[in-house]
Amino acid sequence: MNSGANLYKKAKKIIPGGTQLLSKRPEMFLPDFWPAYYNKAKGCKVWDLDGNEYIDMSYMGIGACILGYADEDVNTAVKKAIDKGNMSTLNCPEEVELAELLCELHPWAKMVRYARTGGEAMSIAVRIARAKAGKDLVLFCGYHGWQDWYLSANLADDEALDGHLLPGLEPKGVPRGLKGTAIPFIYNDRDGFLKLINKYKDDIGVVVTEPIRNYYPKEGFLETIREITKKLGIVIIFDEVSSGWRLNIGGAHLNFGVEPDIAVFAKAISNGYPMAAIIGKSNVMETAQDSFISSTYWTERIGPVAALATIKKLKRDNVPEHLINIGKEVQKVGKNYQKI
Repeated sequence: MNSGANLYKKAKKIIPGGTQLLSKRPEMFLPDFWPAYYNKAKGCKVWDLDGNEYIDMSYMGIGACILGYADEDVNTAVKKAIDKGNMSTLNCPEEVELAELLCELHPWAKMVRYARTGGEAMSIAVRIARAKAGKDLVLFCGYHGWQDWYLSANLADDEALDGHLLPGLEPKGVPRGLKGTAIPFIYNDRDGFLKLINKYKDDIGVVVTEPIRNYYPKEGFLETIREITKKLGIVIIFDEVSSGWRLNIGGAHLNFGVEPDIAVFAKAISNGYPMAAIIGKSNVMETAQDSFISSTYWTERIGPVAALATIKKLKRDNVPEHLINIGKEVQKVGKNYQKI
């Protein structure tokens, strides 16, 4: 008996696609047999609806639970926030404390805005950057979410986003008028990036890239992007939704010595509780006031409280160093397995 698989069959009839996240669809793993749903998650273990216990050797809540599931310290902070009231007509003071902490960790950044998911935070960042630059065209590298600005790349070429993590993303419902407003380049392809700059330099307002994903940046790659964007008055955004908090306390870009105009965080910043942050230079971030960017649940308390508790524990226990050491051990095992 697989209660999860049975429940998923029901879900597909009443939830389009069956799940809210493509990366959690059972068809991507073991169709008709994947447990699909969990009853409990703690540490690195997950229990399904039938009581089966698993060790999660995957990506811990799609990369969100950097401290493990149901971390006691983060949960304690969140429970206190709930008891004090998660939502009010007034603002929670923790959002100011978190902003100060993020700017302390990233001295180049002076201002912060918040959202609750990585995808919406990236949309906010692109909106702010376009407003600052006064130009619409976005050059991008990597995966940046489901929103119109990103998927519009596939209006011109339905394979444009292939090679940026998820291939074959369908842009149906994205206005055709956005065709040509987002153009991809390949990570570590310095020459390819420069060709696009030369072709579209009068129209480019924004460059978006992940500072790192599967590979480290080649020497001069990020530096070239930073140099060119600064020269041409283009706003550069580093998407740290996946990379942040894993190589160090903060953004991976700190390791490479390249400062963006905006950096975006989500996922691991709050260990499984919805939270996202857009940090940036004052002269760029202040432009947010020239565009309407506002949402009720960006003001709730749990997100900032969870982020503060998570970051403090990451610092206290030097979690990134532990993650790097464990990652190296896994790589060694993988190499030895390949030899066999």
